[in-house]
Amino acid sequence: MQHFVPVRRASVSEAVFEQIAGKILDGTLTAGSALPAERTLTESFAVNRQAVREALQRLDELHLVEIRHGDATRIQDYRASCGPDLLPRLFLRGDGTVDPQVLRAVMEMRAAIAADAAALCAARATGHELAELRRLLGELAAASEAELASLDDRFWDVIADGSGNICYRLSLNAVRRAYRPAEAMVVSGLVVEHSDLPGHRGLVAAIAAGDAEAARAAATALLSRGTEAITALW
Repeated sequence: MQHFVPVRRASVSEAVFEQIAGKILDGTLTAGSALPAERTLTESFAVNRQAVREALQRLDELHLVEIRHGDATRIQDYRASCGPDLLPRLFLRGDGTVDPQVLRAVMEMRAAIAADAAALCAARATGHELAELRRLLGELAAASEAELASLDDRFWDVIADGSGNICYRLSLNAVRRAYRPAEAMVVSGLVVEHSDLPGHRGLVAAIAAGDAEAARAAATALLSRGTEAITALW
């Protein structure tokens, strides 16, 4: 049977969740294996049964476990069952350091989604979205380094909205949440991209011209600056 540490935190259900999730993600609890019964978990964690139930429910919602009524709660293979909401938990390793493989994966996902969204935006953007992109170019040109990240996020939000693809829009949200545990570090690495005003202008010009492939190429070139800078840190 797995040994858990008694919980002594204010949010006991959160603490139970954290311990079980950590053991699933580091492989201590293997896919297909069964968790101990609620009563046993309650005793192991030294908490009430409600706290255990709340933690298990959250694990089930993330698809880290599968609750089977009348049967044991089983560990899921998170690579097969989970979605992008799990990425923030994978971003940092157990010792609190960034996992470079997950960082690389997140940056590659970001580049692929944004470049394709830019191509679709060139074909589908409305006059309102084009006007907003031009307005943001002006703000980027006048922004301080501290303001660049939020403006650049808005810039890509408009492009994702202009693509007409809600999946891309939500996926960009997921990418940002993924690196939130080390947001200051990532934003610092992306300054070279955020401050590339000619790159942003070239992308907007391609979108305004309705040239999907030129927009994809411009987005790829712009995003590669950030990806290369971040990768160089590791």
